[in-house]
Amino acid sequence: MPHQTGKKPVASNRKAYHDYFVEEQYECGIALFGTEVKSIRLGKVNLKESWAQVRNGEVWVEGMHISPYEQGNIFNRDPLRDKKLLLHKSEIRKLDSLVMRQGYTLIPLELYFRDGRVKLLLGLCRGKQLHDKRDSMARRDSDREIRRALRNRQKE
Repeated sequence: MPHQTGKKPVASNRKAYHDYFVEEQYECGIALFGTEVKSIRLGKVNLKESWAQVRNGEVWVEGMHISPYEQGNIFNRDPLRDKKLLLHKSEIRKLDSLVMRQGYTLIPLELYFRDGRVKLLLGLCRGKQLHDKRDSMARRDSDREIRRALRNRQKE
């Protein structure tokens, strides 16, 4: 079987972009068991209510639901167990200091396969207020109207 290349998206957390300002993004590996990887290949993962935190110098993602693999029997793990993220120590220290001091939070944005390995895109995020959400919705609507007007003008 040839080695897989490229990026194959599995799941994304679109709600995170609605609820948070994404300041920085980090690509990190994730420590999983075999049945969890097989379940992810089938697309049975949910990032919607997940977050990450730094504990004892390690980054852990919590609330990420990976459904049990159907043929996994006794090898299946708890679907909501905490999963360890693989980052460089300097990145972990930087994230820990930002989360502790400046009120940032770590949110998983996307789960994908890169060259056959499971990767997680972790976002350093700041929460949006209600008026920020309204502003971004208004900006998105106005951009859509502009694109529509340009498209109609090109047709004429």
